[in-house]
Amino acid sequence: MRPWRLVSVSLVLLTASIAAADTQSKPNLVFILTDNQGAWTLGCYGNPDIRTPNIDRMAAQGVRFTRALSSNAVCSPTRATFLTGLIPSQHGVHCFLDPKYMMGPEAYNTLAEFTTLTEVLHGAGYTCGLSGKWHLGDNMRPAKGFSFWITKPDGSTREFYDQQVIEDGKLRIEEGYTTELWTRKGVEFIETNKDKPFCLFLAYNGPYVLGNMMLKPSRNRHAEYYRGKHFASFPVDAMHPWQHANKQFHNQQVAMERTACEVSGVDDGVGEIMAALDRLGLADNTLVAYAADQGWMGGQNGIWGMGDHTRPIGAHELMMQIPLIFRHPGKIPAGKTSDILVSNYDFLPSVLNYMGLGDKMPKKPKSPGRDFSPVLRGEDVAWDDVVFYEMETARAIRTAQWKYVARFPSGPYELYDMQADPRERFNLFGQPGTEATQAQLAKQLDEFFAAHADPQYDLWKGGRSKARRITQ
Repeated sequence: MRPWRLVSVSLVLLTASIAAADTQSKPNLVFILTDNQGAWTLGCYGNPDIRTPNIDRMAAQGVRFTRALSSNAVCSPTRATFLTGLIPSQHGVHCFLDPKYMMGPEAYNTLAEFTTLTEVLHGAGYTCGLSGKWHLGDNMRPAKGFSFWITKPDGSTREFYDQQVIEDGKLRIEEGYTTELWTRKGVEFIETNKDKPFCLFLAYNGPYVLGNMMLKPSRNRHAEYYRGKHFASFPVDAMHPWQHANKQFHNQQVAMERTACEVSGVDDGVGEIMAALDRLGLADNTLVAYAADQGWMGGQNGIWGMGDHTRPIGAHELMMQIPLIFRHPGKIPAGKTSDILVSNYDFLPSVLNYMGLGDKMPKKPKSPGRDFSPVLRGEDVAWDDVVFYEMETARAIRTAQWKYVARFPSGPYELYDMQADPRERFNLFGQPGTEATQAQLAKQLDEFFAAHADPQYDLWKGGRSKARRITQ
């Protein structure tokens, strides 16, 4: 062989080697997001009744955040926040999205004006796929950054069986359990893209646990196990006077059973995804994140549901507390927990920094999100234990000790000492001796929204919402 041919072959091999090394250096991302799930429904968060062995195992193999809160009480706004790092008064989605914006002539992607997680990853060479619930508009067409897209035409869930889905730009009926469909399509996406960097957004519409289906038994494989079971984790209590919707579910055995079944159904899917990563040799190069869009209450304090199911709009801790778990064998230390207060608006900057893409974090609008990625690497991080929340007329600030809730324009207001009263049973607002605390928290709350809210989406200052409002 001539010398120049040797040089040519060597260059080709070197180029291929560099390309392979670059591919291997980019961790894949599997982001599993569930619908209406309080952290308390999982075994790894202390639930004694509901079987979640796969999620529990994921937590045992990674880092679990014990105080992760959502910035809103319903799914469209919180999903928008996970994907953009922005709060509702920045991205404009304050409540669950109207069906007319998901399908039909008025359909549009409510995130089109922003740079999302999948756009950043696509620009960095990732193939991105959605399997599951979108609920952010223009559902028939893949959003920017996605090349794989199977979803549902609506946001709410009436049932999990024999439902309409969107695949290849067409509507069809899925004859079976949609929780299993999203898992199956997620596995197919991983298998197809196993040789290149990928991001799977596995967005379950379960456990959901709302609507008339809650008065019907589940049809999944867990139904027999939970039938007639006593659920110590679901308090049987008098209904809260603020309960506005979901009154028919209170203290109902069938609703508790249905919740348990659908939580365990999602857990089955998580197990299959993890098994696929192991089978394909991808586990050590894949960051898996598990979270819920917002919290959910199953009878605690006499409330069933989320913040939109009370009047006035609620800001209870369990409406906000979500599971947040990360696993990356060999990179994230196993069996760790973190007690820092984090929000879903912290998710995007943290994931991008962990994946080596922190410089790609969108600069405008400026996210209030902070970077907790050092925690994922087992390092200490300087952290201010404070998070913020907004749901139309309600805003809240949560610190290590206190929660203060304000409602526009004239209350009611709430103040809780979260260390002495973690169940939020005693409203201290207006009580003697709390004046300085109230004033300081109100000041912090106002300053946060003054710094971050976009005037066009600031409802407290006459702005608009991209979604139909449920309160005025």
